Amino acid sequence: MFSKIIKTVSRTGLVGPDRETPCGGAHEGETSPSCFNGAQLLVKALENEGVEYVFGLPGEEIRDVMVALKNSPIQLVITRHEQGAAFMADVYGRLTGKAGVCLATLGPGATNLLTGVADAHLDHSPLVAITGQGSLDRLYKESHQVINVVRMFFPVTKWTDRITNPRNIPEMVRKAFKLAEMEKPGATHIEFSENIAAMLVEELPALKKITVRRSIPEPETIRRAAELIRQAKKPLILTGNGAIRTNSSHILRQWVAQTNIPVVSTFMGKGAVSDREPESLLSVGLGAHPGIVEVLKAADLVIAVGYDIAEYGPEKWNADKHLKIIHIDFAQAEVYEQYIPEVELVGDISDTLEQLSRQVTAPVDFPEARAYRKKIEARWEAQKEVKTLKPEMVLHTLREVMRDDDILISDVGSHKMWVGSKFQAYEPNTVLISNGFASMGFALPGAIGAKLACPDKR
Repeated sequence: MFSKIIKTVSRTGLVGPDRETPCGGAHEGETSPSCFNGAQLLVKALENEGVEYVFGLPGEEIRDVMVALKNSPIQLVITRHEQGAAFMADVYGRLTGKAGVCLATLGPGATNLLTGVADAHLDHSPLVAITGQGSLDRLYKESHQVINVVRMFFPVTKWTDRITNPRNIPEMVRKAFKLAEMEKPGATHIEFSENIAAMLVEELPALKKITVRRSIPEPETIRRAAELIRQAKKPLILTGNGAIRTNSSHILRQWVAQTNIPVVSTFMGKGAVSDREPESLLSVGLGAHPGIVEVLKAADLVIAVGYDIAEYGPEKWNADKHLKIIHIDFAQAEVYEQYIPEVELVGDISDTLEQLSRQVTAPVDFPEARAYRKKIEARWEAQKEVKTLKPEMVLHTLREVMRDDDILISDVGSHKMWVGSKFQAYEPNTVLISNGFASMGFALPGAIGAKLACPDKR
């Protein structure tokens, strides 16, 4: 059916129920060199954003977009299910920092896409979702396969809207990518009706992409945080999603080596500090050894770097609310009974860590953390002796045969707890887990997205 659509559209030119009078003097079914239909303009805007891949599934209402992609350097990756397309875009965005793009038709195509978009949103992966829709002249009434998709996507995106005029396409595409990629990144959504896709419009200039310099905390706030760390007897760093996403791990590793402050990560923060380092206490989360909670209880200050509440709730590691907390992130801390920071360092994480590393240089001694690290190392040695097919043996064998920068992607289930809590990560973004939304079905399409994003890695 799709090949028939392609042939029909290629033969007759523009298609769609509400084709406007051609611009630039073109005849019916033709375009002049300076004239595009809406779908072609959309694809031109995607090319301007540097899009390499669009993941999706064909549908009648997005046929013009499919034809426009056929004549574009952008590669269309056809998936078996729209949810898989969103997972591919999710992981591609995580690894590149550029928004992954997924495409679906109206109605059930859009609803199938929703789970993967929600996953990207809660795990802060940059993603742009594009869904087709029926003609604008039938959206106000009950109509075949029509639901309010924009309203449906509202809770799981940073921004969602409908294109109602083809002249708005360059602006709306630029806005979708800018919002998806700016910190904290996440998902955005554009709805594209079939008659807008078919309308003719004069060529419009692409909007310039401008790199926005991220803000940094005020010097006085940095000074207060540094004083708190110097006063602490047993400080501990908790790394989350932002610690690996913002390329801040290099500075973090230098600071940890200088001060010996122990580090524990959420499942999303694995690899921010290499688990080979003596300061690493692996991760905290479902399935983690209960001893790590005891270390947290022994601490007198937690420095949360890029930590998201959705990763692992603070009521699980600060139930009695005894801990002093420093919050380092691009966004202010969520209001949470067990997470009330003494200081919030809101701004670029890398710059914040660099400023702190200049003011906090003395090494610390945290006996409980050192003792827990020895227990971890003893468990690793014991795993080498396991000869039966058990989770610890499988993970140990995987770690032995994988390179440091190879990427492991875990799906969701009890095995995710094993991977999250026991598998050793040596580099950032090498252990990928669906954690905020924890959606099953993530791993296989995610692996496809990862291979396209990082073709030289395994």
